[in-house]
Amino acid sequence: MTIDARTGAAGRTLAVPMLVLPLTIAATFLSAALLFSVQPMFTKLVLPILGGSSSVWSIAMVFFQALLLLGYGYAHLLGKFAGPRLALPIHLGLMALALISLPIAIPLGVKPPADFEAVWLLGVFTMAVGLPFFALSANGPLLQSWFSQTRHRQAKDPYFLYAASNIGSFASLLLYPVVIEPILSLRQQTSTWMVGFIVLGVLIGVAGWQMLRFARVDAVDAPAPAVIAPSWRQRLSWVGLALVPSGLLVSVTAHISTDVAAVPLLWVVPLALFLFTFVLTFSDRPVLSTTWLARLQVWAIALVFLSFVVKFEIWTNVALHLLAFFISAMVCHTALYARRPPASRLTEFYLLMSLGGCLGGVFTGLIAPQIFETVLEYPILLVAALCCRPGFFADRAGWLKDVARSGAACLVLIAIGYLVPENFAPGSVVRLALVVLFGLVLAFAWKAPRQVAAASIAMALSASVLSFSEVPPLVFRSFFGVNKVLEAEDGRFRLLMHGTTIHGAMRLLADDGAPVSGRPDPLTYYTPAGGMGQAITALRAADGGVLSPVAVIGLGSGSLACHAAATESWRFFEIDPDVVRIAKDPALFRFMSECAPDARIIVGDARLTFAEETGRNALIVLDAFSSDSIPAHLVTAEALRMYLDQLTPHGAIVVHISNRTLDLSAILTRTAAEVGLIAYVRAEGPEVQSYDNYRMRSTVMVLARAPDDLGAIATDGNWTRLVPDMARRPWTDDFSNILEAIIDKARGS
Repeated sequence: MTIDARTGAAGRTLAVPMLVLPLTIAATFLSAALLFSVQPMFTKLVLPILGGSSSVWSIAMVFFQALLLLGYGYAHLLGKFAGPRLALPIHLGLMALALISLPIAIPLGVKPPADFEAVWLLGVFTMAVGLPFFALSANGPLLQSWFSQTRHRQAKDPYFLYAASNIGSFASLLLYPVVIEPILSLRQQTSTWMVGFIVLGVLIGVAGWQMLRFARVDAVDAPAPAVIAPSWRQRLSWVGLALVPSGLLVSVTAHISTDVAAVPLLWVVPLALFLFTFVLTFSDRPVLSTTWLARLQVWAIALVFLSFVVKFEIWTNVALHLLAFFISAMVCHTALYARRPPASRLTEFYLLMSLGGCLGGVFTGLIAPQIFETVLEYPILLVAALCCRPGFFADRAGWLKDVARSGAACLVLIAIGYLVPENFAPGSVVRLALVVLFGLVLAFAWKAPRQVAAASIAMALSASVLSFSEVPPLVFRSFFGVNKVLEAEDGRFRLLMHGTTIHGAMRLLADDGAPVSGRPDPLTYYTPAGGMGQAITALRAADGGVLSPVAVIGLGSGSLACHAAATESWRFFEIDPDVVRIAKDPALFRFMSECAPDARIIVGDARLTFAEETGRNALIVLDAFSSDSIPAHLVTAEALRMYLDQLTPHGAIVVHISNRTLDLSAILTRTAAEVGLIAYVRAEGPEVQSYDNYRMRSTVMVLARAPDDLGAIATDGNWTRLVPDMARRPWTDDFSNILEAIIDKARGS
């Protein structure tokens, strides 16, 4: 006797559902790939509007997590109140409606406000990609829910499809910086993405039709039958275990991008690792046992806490933070998979997971910058990740004792720091103690990881209290980053820092201890003998002894103002209002008040504000890097043409390109050639540095129409004329390749 695959009736050959699983996997994979490729693509589209701030990516993450929550909510309601036969055409209709928003583009006429940038940016994201992203976000749970109602042998536990979808997400994020961005322009990316969206709609239709053909009899026209609801404690655990790694994702990205580069290349790495943890954990064959994960997490987070007070090399630091984040996400997502409900509760599970992810993003992306002066949310979430370890709260008396012991250890360390002689900094005592105690941490972590986790937290808190006990810094946190004003350890200099990069230094005391007054000398990268100083001096001489007017893009502490001659008119363009407040306050830095008190300061992104200015400039100085991040939109061919239009016939452009991780010299030379400019570079060696006096080596480029416009620069042996490599692709508003700059730096180092 034969059985009909759909009705179970006798009379014809059994139809084997061979295409159901491949089609479902293909649709899930493509949907996830489109979902997560749109994030770096659209963020790159919007970066020029807000100056390349790393906060753009944080806000993007909040937006996409919120849309993911709405999409999962829509999928849950559709699964609850409509069977697959009705849900399929409804969802295909939504996919068709989303086509009106394609191809993806920035809405015409948008201009950032002077305040509330985060709210404005959320509106831009909603108008441009809200509808297609919403439609895509529902595909994963819908396809898994429909598949769970088929007669396929794997339908009872469809969570493996979530791992398949995250493979698509992971692949698209890795391919973006190494394949998509270097090959395709933004216009080509958005067009290709639209084609992929249409193909996905067709694929979902075919896959849905196949699943309807082989659906169980009780599932074709009605939603899945109800089962015993999970407890609220279980539901809260889903939310919490999703909240912590989601918050860590945003906070660790903000932490590392400050000191590397504000570009999608590095932003996608934590997100790719985050998604890869789902691939590894949503499986019945775990890569690592929970015991090993718990031990590795303690060691990794202890190292991160140590890095807060003992400085590591930058790339070692980045790798360490990513490792701790990856292991912590593995711990949380392993626990999530272990708590998964039956397939009939699948959409509710994903909805509450998404709620946790959204709450984590909202906390770190929107709330934390308003309530914390520094990225304090990052260590807080690391502590929360330790609490997500299996069985952490099972022995309540045990972990309460651990907390009590850790608190006592914390008080002892702080007391030791304050009891040492006055001429011995307490912060140094704790740093020395930490190096010794860290060895003990690793020694005992094997047998007692929970106790060591608490001890690690105590050490970090102690170090944090004592590190700033002598002279607490002034901290200014805005949408554009965290700036600190602090004094050097010997009290002779005041520094402006963004992340770990010094953006200005002013001498307070002479070598004999006497206070310094009057016109301050520019230090760090801006000394008269350095590349910036020499370029300005040579160009002034070539222009008849007076440079006027001069436009400076990037303000910092205002050091460049002290290169202005008495009769010259200088204007400064700065995107961060906090930086303007710092530079204009003579109680902090006197460069502006002593050297250019009447200089205009225009607040806003220079691509927008500079274009609105009238008149020609004898000199344009581009010094707009924030830490080591590059606002790529300020060095594209379109940007150079804008500068050229506002340059006098024999004027020049000076570009400060000092960077620890990127080399822009070849890229900028090729892009300059595209608009008819020649390029000279001066790269100083380490011998010019004097850390005691805050003199730093720099790399400076000068762009001009002809060598005659550069005066002594064209004949000075310290300056080298660069020959453009015409095989390179020039950077434009539609194309940039940050990987190219990293490779150039690696080759030259």
